[in-house]
Amino acid sequence: MSNISASLVKELRDKTGAGMMDCKNALNENNGDIESSIDWLRTKGLAKAAKKSGRVASEGLIAVSSSDDFSAIIEVNSETDFVARNDIFQNVASKISSLGLMSSSIDDLKEQNIDEKDMNVESYITEMISSIGENINLRRMTRFDSSNSNVSTYIHGQVNEGLGKIGVMVNLKSDLEKQALGELGKKIAMHIAATNPLSISVENIPSDVLERERNILIEEARESGKPEEIIEKMIDGRLKKFYQESVLLEQTYVIDGESKISSVLQSLGSPVEIIEFVRYELGEGIEKASDEDFASEVDSMAVSYTHLTLPTKA
Repeated sequence: MSNISASLVKELRDKTGAGMMDCKNALNENNGDIESSIDWLRTKGLAKAAKKSGRVASEGLIAVSSSDDFSAIIEVNSETDFVARNDIFQNVASKISSLGLMSSSIDDLKEQNIDEKDMNVESYITEMISSIGENINLRRMTRFDSSNSNVSTYIHGQVNEGLGKIGVMVNLKSDLEKQALGELGKKIAMHIAATNPLSISVENIPSDVLERERNILIEEARESGKPEEIIEKMIDGRLKKFYQESVLLEQTYVIDGESKISSVLQSLGSPVEIIEFVRYELGEGIEKASDEDFASEVDSMAVSYTHLTLPTKA
């Protein structure tokens, strides 16, 4: 079918966000049928997305959401901070984090439908990859149940509400009045963002981490040439310092610079228990590529990210 009208091309472009020539080619390939052309474009988009999905995405955003019964935190990665600053990317990150409130795992989250679109989160991210031209990855998610406790959240380096570079959730349980517990929780979350503890208590330190640390301290102490009984005392002292630096309850409270966290939890008239916490830092553990300048690549593309329209379903 060679006689494709401009209005038909515009209709397909409005529905998909694809380029004008891509839309015209799709309509030609599918005899002017809009729905078949949408599927054709999505197939082509998926092919492009697969190619881009192998590239390193270490920028992006941490996003948190809360309801009466749950709080959720997610990390969504992009290749460049340029895309992460875009309103569309930020809105999507917020929407996905709110869907995390209804999701028991990241796989469950990927299957959630986003908005009223007939498209789940995983498919929608794939559409974004094709439209934006960068790899985008929903990397991880954690959800806390607050139906019988109090979850406080904190975002450090906030770029918009609930969005930033470091995110923390901490779950507290106490007979304290809810507002007081919430205020304490916010401060504890800020402390966790600043200190990045390994565990809540000494007993919660992973055994492999503790064994590795102890072995390092033993080797360091033995190099001093001191007797074994002195070495044991040296190791005990250094382990104590390690606990003070790495264990939440043993750390010095950054808010006042004096008290131990464990003392703060006992000082408010009713004991407070830290049930769990999680701290996400953007890009931690991701090895960034050094052989490609993704920012330059994005700048060279004929796309205005401030006027992006993501593909939508009919």
